[in-house]
Amino acid sequence: MAIIVQKYGGTSVGSVERIQNVARRVAAEQRKGNQVVVVVSAMSSETNRLLALAAELSETPEPREMDVLLSTGEQVTIALLTIALHSEGCAARSFTGGQVHIRTDSVHSKARIQDIDALRVQADLDAGRIVVVAGFQGIDEQGNITTLGRGGSDTTAVAMAAALKADECQIFTDVDGVYTTDPRVEPKARRLQKITFEEMLEMASLGSKVLQIRAVEFAGKYNVPLRVLSSFEEGGPGTLISLEDEEMEQAKISGIAFNRDEAKLTILGVPDHPGVAHQILGPIAAVNIEVDMIVQNISEDDTTNFTFTMHRNDYKKARQVLEQIAQQLGAREVIGDQQIVKISLVGVGMRSHAGIASSMFEALAKEGINIRMISTSEIKVSVVVDEKYLELGVRTLHEAFGLAEA
Repeated sequence: MAIIVQKYGGTSVGSVERIQNVARRVAAEQRKGNQVVVVVSAMSSETNRLLALAAELSETPEPREMDVLLSTGEQVTIALLTIALHSEGCAARSFTGGQVHIRTDSVHSKARIQDIDALRVQADLDAGRIVVVAGFQGIDEQGNITTLGRGGSDTTAVAMAAALKADECQIFTDVDGVYTTDPRVEPKARRLQKITFEEMLEMASLGSKVLQIRAVEFAGKYNVPLRVLSSFEEGGPGTLISLEDEEMEQAKISGIAFNRDEAKLTILGVPDHPGVAHQILGPIAAVNIEVDMIVQNISEDDTTNFTFTMHRNDYKKARQVLEQIAQQLGAREVIGDQQIVKISLVGVGMRSHAGIASSMFEALAKEGINIRMISTSEIKVSVVVDEKYLELGVRTLHEAFGLAEA
């Protein structure tokens, strides 16, 4: 008898009809002889509705009370799904995060899971019940309700799977798996049968919205096999995310990720001396702006040009801080660009195949696409290019590396 954890997002439970469909699917899984835990999100748009209500009352509501408010969305869903399961003839019981002792730290709205006491859930499973758990939430040591941040239900599901030593954690989404790239940009994109935790983590961090980054990190740490499946299509195999094996190593590139939300800033003519990088990036970090790619060029006149990228939403704030830094350091000027994107090749096969980066650069050059910045790691090569070249760049690389081929 296998233990299966299934997670359904907001669109999957967005109406009574969809909740009934989820109940039928969950019931079918149990009838296979498996023990089933279901983690659900709030119904689609419910979290936004609750946020809007709070905004009508206060511009800066207390984070603790916001967690109390937002956690109610999942509580509605677990009750409705459990009622639907009863209608399917299944024994089932619902639990909030606190009731199954999902213990977190006390950082409201962005709490991190520290421990789960799975004994209560296991007892219900052993009694033949389906267990329905509210995603996105937990409690801290003082008994305060906490939430895990947007997309936190993925993390709840993986954490439950780890605590129960589940055979598989199935994440049901709007898509039927992980693709070599976004099919909306490249119609020839192919669904992957398998991908490693490491590759999926890179894909998620580089802009793929299929899974939450923290959930993939958690799964990799505790070796929880993840499978991405469609909520709206029956019977597909989806994509399995697990540890690297020999078969996976054979593929040079698994996928192409991209991020449209990039912006870059350059501070020109900075006096070159030890500690200058900290003098530039320290104040940026102090205002909670995350820096992505960094390039520093030393000039012949003993000055340096320092360029870094960040999320486009942080551009204005970062530029204001950098203008102040430029005055303090006696730099020449600050220039910026918000019309850039990042395109990345991802694959564990890069470890054993030389020349991936040069092949990437050659393919882009043939299409007249100029590379602004380059970043590499053991399983990733990323380039920054002008925004207008995003779709051409993705399609070019998809063809160059034969990703459409089965």
